[in-house]
Amino acid sequence: MANHASAMKRARQDEKKRLQNRDQKSAMRTEIKKVLTAVETGDKEAAAVALKSATSELDRAGRKNQIHARQASRRVSRLNAKVKAIS
Repeated sequence: MANHASAMKRARQDEKKRLQNRDQKSAMRTEIKKVLTAVETGDKEAAAVALKSATSELDRAGRKNQIHARQASRRVSRLNAKVKAIS
């Protein structure tokens, strides 16, 4: 455990950021699942709406380095391909 003030503050900040990252990554995964579920059921409108939301979450995660920017782009591309396939 930290023994001086700056290290204690850093530990507090790290814990706060870890929880934020966990919540945001969880939200991102939920949005991806919504797209995949809509694609499986064949609901074009729901898939398009879910894709827009998932794209936003993935782009945000890429900007904030929660996942690599190219990974975010690749995931968006693959989700988009799945949505177009049911159209």
